[in-house]
Amino acid sequence: MNVILVSSEVVPFAKTGGLADVTGALPGELRKAGHEVSVFMPGYAGCLNANADIEATDIKFSIPLGKRLVEGSLHKSRIPGTDVTIYFVCNEQLFNRPGIYGENGEDYSDNSTRFIFFCRAVVEAVRMLELSPDIVHCNDWQTGLIPAIIKLECASVPAFENAATLMTIHNLAYQGTFWHWDMLITGIDWKHFNWQEMEFHGNLNLLKTGLVYADGITTVSPTYAREIQTAEQGCGLEGLLQHRRNVLSGILNGIDPGEWNPATDELIPFNFDADNVGTGKPECKRVLQEESGLEINPDVPLIGIVGRLASQKGWSLILPVMRQWLESHDAQWVVLGTGDQNYHAVLTSLHRTFPKKLGLTLDFSNRLAHRIEAGSDLFVMPSQYEPCGLNQMYSMAYGTVPVVRATGGLADTVINASPENLAAGRANGFSFEPFTAEALDSTLARACAMYIENKEAWRSLIQNGMNRDWSWSASANRYVEIYQDVINRHRQTRATQSTG
Repeated sequence: MNVILVSSEVVPFAKTGGLADVTGALPGELRKAGHEVSVFMPGYAGCLNANADIEATDIKFSIPLGKRLVEGSLHKSRIPGTDVTIYFVCNEQLFNRPGIYGENGEDYSDNSTRFIFFCRAVVEAVRMLELSPDIVHCNDWQTGLIPAIIKLECASVPAFENAATLMTIHNLAYQGTFWHWDMLITGIDWKHFNWQEMEFHGNLNLLKTGLVYADGITTVSPTYAREIQTAEQGCGLEGLLQHRRNVLSGILNGIDPGEWNPATDELIPFNFDADNVGTGKPECKRVLQEESGLEINPDVPLIGIVGRLASQKGWSLILPVMRQWLESHDAQWVVLGTGDQNYHAVLTSLHRTFPKKLGLTLDFSNRLAHRIEAGSDLFVMPSQYEPCGLNQMYSMAYGTVPVVRATGGLADTVINASPENLAAGRANGFSFEPFTAEALDSTLARACAMYIENKEAWRSLIQNGMNRDWSWSASANRYVEIYQDVINRHRQTRATQSTG
């Protein structure tokens, strides 16, 4: 099949989160399976200036935005390690900026204009390139207008005659909601600005638009697909998602074994696999302790945390537990991340008080992230919500046992070390459900007790985590199944309409 994948960020060209990892890895896996794939993203100044292998094409276009025409052009390159073409939609005024979505913690005020232009430019570029996709795979609100454009305007456009659309939700909390007058910029008839289509509490909602008009919907884990149909995690769109539940699926993300593989990882001090984890991992732990300023002790549990310092990641639970453990438990912590300045301040204070028990880096370092995954005994991730999550998969691939809250993709990947799961040989980590510090504290205590007192059970958890295939291969196969279902449903609907 011929697949067009559209995203506002793609690794390695631009990244703010997991969306970029998905859209950077999936195209190559689809190509390996024999499918034609083209990728579209905005031509941000940062990625154009940093990549010499990006070249201009002769494709230029004029996009109507309300009453004005905005000029654009197309550049192209390849996703590294693949023969997949990636196209960059370029406009200097809209995308030649230091940030992707904003600067200094503030969104750009014209983000609606920027991504409405991007959506319309992608549709126009596909037409001009005569790509004739079977399916257009859109990702998050920045691409949400595309399913509406295709359904409402492209029925007789040759390039889109057979094109189905799929909308993937990577995080429902981000919806692309703008004031109602931005409806005029979309070029869509005002009659579609109503509560059943594009309107949301008086505003234009671009994610809702995509969810209404797409032929199929996916999100990044089966549990999250269920959770977003509830009032607790539906972010106001639970009614729409319940209505469309028959075309909604959850597909777990994968990880890139080319980057996250302890047997070949050049960023860690000692390589190991499931067969020699018992010798290689302790060496990684020793180096991590030394580099983090911690006491070098092979017997003390070393607890790792990597990620955004944000409330979603459960820091309201982590900080009181960490403080108590630093004061009264024989355990070490190493933290890498950046985010909320209040969390920065508390962690800095704790680090000053307990420098031999808490290693702290308030920044992002890919090298250190790999070394924490390789050297830690446990990885803590008590998220309030987590659409998929990747760090728990990285951890298990590196023989690090995750301690998580059972939500979203964490619930789908971490099998709790209950007596039943241990007896059945399924367990690969520890999980809890209540979003409370008490639940995290007791679960972490249970994990550390097993680490210290039951080495055989601990080795079983490590082996179960390391021996599972966390790669994109299985996820890509599932996407192909969904693509085919969506394409078949779209064509049946078109056939019914043409004969009706």
